[in-house]
Amino acid sequence: MGKITVILILGAALAVGAGIWYAQTRGYYAPVDGPVTLALAGPAGVAPLSAGDVRAIASPASPLGFRACFTHEPGALADLRPEPRTDAAPTIAPGWFDCFDAGEIDAMLIDGTATAYTGYPNAQYGVDRIVALAVDGRGWAWHQLNDCGDKAYDGTPTGPSCPDRDTFQPLVEGSF
Repeated sequence: MGKITVILILGAALAVGAGIWYAQTRGYYAPVDGPVTLALAGPAGVAPLSAGDVRAIASPASPLGFRACFTHEPGALADLRPEPRTDAAPTIAPGWFDCFDAGEIDAMLIDGTATAYTGYPNAQYGVDRIVALAVDGRGWAWHQLNDCGDKAYDGTPTGPSCPDRDTFQPLVEGSF
């Protein structure tokens, strides 16, 4: 009787572990079907970014679950004059989304072979879309909390500089 109990407990533990692993690496992410809007915010507003070979994933459970990889034409930013983003911190993607390596992207941002920009401010409430462009023509995008998001999600009053959460309209609606 004891052996059966131990086997049932171990089986249940393995099933729960497999379920958690699946949820964290597969279940909350899905490839983005349809267009992925890539743009850069500059002094004149948001302008589209010409990109090719776009691969993207998103998570319906979190606005921070967006990641994208693409190619771009180096030097095509001269007209946009976007402001580099110094606080960019790429977030880890699931292992199966192998084109997005947060450690490599971060190292490139640090050594200057890639530069991060704001793609869309407030793509979702309190979340900016960050776009990083490498000198070799590779590019990545992810969502990152902005100051309003940091305040809103830790319970600090957001203040008048943040949009009203009840009437907020995201810049990226319905698509990514």
